[in-house]
Amino acid sequence: MGAVLALISRPSFCPERDIPDLSGKIVLVTGGNTGIGYETVKQLLLKNAKVYLAARSPTKAAAAIKRLKEETKKSAIFLELDLADLPRVRRAAESFLAQETRLDILFNNGGVMVTPLDQLTAQNHDLQFGTNVIGHFFLTELLIPALTRSHEESEVPARVIHTSSLGHTFAPGNGINFASLKGGPQRDAWLKEKSSITSPWVLYGESKIGNIFISNYFAKKHSDVLVSCALHPGVIKTDLQRHFTGWIEWIGNAFLYPTPMGAYTQLWGATVATPAQITGQYLVPWGKVGKADKRTTNTKLEDEVIAYLREQIKGF
Repeated sequence: MGAVLALISRPSFCPERDIPDLSGKIVLVTGGNTGIGYETVKQLLLKNAKVYLAARSPTKAAAAIKRLKEETKKSAIFLELDLADLPRVRRAAESFLAQETRLDILFNNGGVMVTPLDQLTAQNHDLQFGTNVIGHFFLTELLIPALTRSHEESEVPARVIHTSSLGHTFAPGNGINFASLKGGPQRDAWLKEKSSITSPWVLYGESKIGNIFISNYFAKKHSDVLVSCALHPGVIKTDLQRHFTGWIEWIGNAFLYPTPMGAYTQLWGATVATPAQITGQYLVPWGKVGKADKRTTNTKLEDEVIAYLREQIKGF
């Protein structure tokens, strides 16, 4: 059924046709071993970019790189990265910076979705918010020197592409309930008031609205050297749905778009769109500027989120 949907709403953007040659470009894709990340890496390799495939599992990354080599005749470079453990995020950034002086495009693509409520990060954060938001915020902060160097050498802005989701609309209240974000009595009390069925989706929504807040922050904070945008990749079939069961799993299999299409919008934003067109914007399928939930314009909440993130990464 997903293939039928793809035919009904055929994108005007075609990566193979529209992405220019990327020879000399250095790119990092988090979560590049599977799903949308894998398809993103594949298209970048086909256009001759030097691509770092960041993933947690060396075994899974090696299998992905082998498959990519078979499909593209090009080799991606493995970067070990666990977004759910801040010291390991730093280690990944330092490993990258030891190999490269600049970074032209950063895809903050990796993430988790509707994970079990008892799963937390190494630093006791909600697994979804910790992985999707805190880990990516810390990684981007650590890579600012390389993104800055890219601008200095090329005289064009580096690009940071944040994979959010239409799921950001599932966020509660004004968008973020800070009590829900870290393990402890406050989170336990918050969860006790919520349905065990809807809570994972609410937490997912918080992480995805968080992606938009950090995208907007980087777009403003570093406007002199980079462009930053967030996006909804589409309703896509990927490994993120591995926690789905029953009728939800059936609906997902029947009506989700094919995985390769999930890479289209972020590839468009990273390689085809003009910087002025996308910075600080929210992109939607299949490569155009759209509108995020109005709560994402709450600059006071954005400031609170950034302050919270800075406090969580302090000392790491």
